[in-house]
Amino acid sequence: MSGAQAKAVSDARKRSMGDISNREAFAVLLRAFGYLKPVKNEMIVKGFLVLLSLTPWLLLPWPTKIVIDHIVGGRAIDDVPKPYPFFVRPFVEMLVGMSPAGMATVMFFLFTVLIVVLGAWSLTSADRTQANLAQGTDLASRTENEANEAESYVGGILGYFEYRWTLRITHALNHRYRADLFERIQRMPMTSIDDQRIGDAVYRVMYDTPSITRICYRLALTPILAPIHVALAVAALAFAYGDVNVVIYTALGILPAVLVITLPFSGIIRRTSGEARDTGAHTTTTIEESINNILAVQSLGAQAREKERFDRDSWASYGGFRKLAVAWIGMLAIAVVAVSVIGTIVFYELTDRIFAETLTVGDLTVVYAYYFQIAISSARFGRLWIDLQARAVGMARVFDLMDAPSDLQPDNPAPLPDVREGYVFEDVGFHYPDGTKALSGASLEAKRGTLVALAGPAGAGKTTLAYMFPRFLWPSEGRILIDGVDLTTVDREALRQNTAFVFQEPVLFDATVADNIRVGKPDATLEQMREAARVAGALEFIEHLPQGFDTPLGRNGGRLSVGQKQRLSIARALVRNAPVLVLDEPTAALDPETELRLVSALREASRDKLVVVIAHRLSTIRHADQILFLQEGKIAERGTHDELMTISGGAYRRFVELQRGVPDAAE
Repeated sequence: MSGAQAKAVSDARKRSMGDISNREAFAVLLRAFGYLKPVKNEMIVKGFLVLLSLTPWLLLPWPTKIVIDHIVGGRAIDDVPKPYPFFVRPFVEMLVGMSPAGMATVMFFLFTVLIVVLGAWSLTSADRTQANLAQGTDLASRTENEANEAESYVGGILGYFEYRWTLRITHALNHRYRADLFERIQRMPMTSIDDQRIGDAVYRVMYDTPSITRICYRLALTPILAPIHVALAVAALAFAYGDVNVVIYTALGILPAVLVITLPFSGIIRRTSGEARDTGAHTTTTIEESINNILAVQSLGAQAREKERFDRDSWASYGGFRKLAVAWIGMLAIAVVAVSVIGTIVFYELTDRIFAETLTVGDLTVVYAYYFQIAISSARFGRLWIDLQARAVGMARVFDLMDAPSDLQPDNPAPLPDVREGYVFEDVGFHYPDGTKALSGASLEAKRGTLVALAGPAGAGKTTLAYMFPRFLWPSEGRILIDGVDLTTVDREALRQNTAFVFQEPVLFDATVADNIRVGKPDATLEQMREAARVAGALEFIEHLPQGFDTPLGRNGGRLSVGQKQRLSIARALVRNAPVLVLDEPTAALDPETELRLVSALREASRDKLVVVIAHRLSTIRHADQILFLQEGKIAERGTHDELMTISGGAYRRFVELQRGVPDAAE
């Protein structure tokens, strides 16, 4: 691996562990915020609903004062030290002359309507509309709530409507973000997919992506709505109680206090969140590997060892979350102490005024209500940065996967309607990202209408060479021409529409037989599928399945034998009828009779296609138009079977003699 590649891997690893600077975290947050663009109109409505939900907070302290001072305390409406402000005076004047019982009746109906529309309310809190799923003490289960996050600062009818509206935005955000990441994974080069832990990728798609929700909501709403709420509360308090400036200044002082207290914790929160996510991803990987290899585990009697491995990884996941929780508790404890000191100052200031009879008990509730509103919104604005740190780590992990090298598409791809002539390889070489040299100096011609066989010992470079036909791999040196055009300039999708590839290890989906065969050709008819299955030697066993072509196969075709899976994979490639057909060890799991039929079919197909086949069996390759024998990443010999057998001491001849059981002459 080169120095630059090693550094890139190391940097990605550090970011996945939360080791990012404040500047990097800010860049990640801004990039995540860009995902709001498709739902910007919905977010404008959401902002309006949040502003509307602030109304009860600004108005409801006054009905409470009326209840305390005039209904319970028995004061006359005009017998108060501080006059009512203009925005509640019209309602108060309606109560002039009423008895306490009459005022109580009016207030009862008023509160009933407000509860129905806005929910219940108290001095320092109000009903909120929200719903959560059950969750555990790890990030994975908790992020399920973030993926379905919706809430309103009020209850009642308004709160329910805002909740439903917010839920639509949340689902739209998460769906688009997950879908983008999933599509990006599908576009990753084959070498990256081989190196990428599947469990870690699943964790990032499922549990890191929900961080987008709170990032977008906090960045879009808090910097605007929190200051607006503070400004309105300060204005209402200053208008009604112009001589309580110390209360206003004290409440506003919470903003810088919270900011100063929480800012030093930002790095700690990022690192502990990164560790919690990394250990969670490691647990997911352990699950994926153990289940995927369950037959090997059971056959080797390794169940106890796998259980110990999962116990260790699962407990580490919980431990990572506990560290994050401890960091939050430590930070909040310091903040609570500071806010409590500030609250004590306000308490003494207000009680002195009550004893001096410049404020009533009802006035105390109003001032306290506005104080808490200013304090809460100031604190929410002040802790905005620290609230986003754990989510910034999740986004950084997702963006690292999104920004990984892609299966490159040229800037101005050349069209490829149909492969007419074939391929020309000119001194092609390939190095894997870790520096392994898999192929060097490969030059060949593979024409349409021919059958080309790749043979040689394991690790000789056959599969690497085959992967270059559909451009799964790009040459590190040399060039490849297709119909005279440089392969690196051809449109990726057009190239792969012209190529059908059968991998050495069969890959089937948890779907029906028909769905699996139609993967590359969704509009394939039943007759086309039957013909492809017949040629691949699969029709007989398909017809014996309970539902024929409509039989579900289970995960990775778990109901079929290895040979049956291979035949279905071949049928899937044949039904596409692409001009280029590449098969990696297609006969390895086939019986001799089925192999004979398939080889005959490949010979027939090569009349109007380019057929490239990797095989070790002599019966599969001996009738090829051209055999390329590879050794140590190089094409050692080429020619027909008869031509290569005439080479005394040749590599191909020895390969054939070993299969036939002929002793080496040198022995």
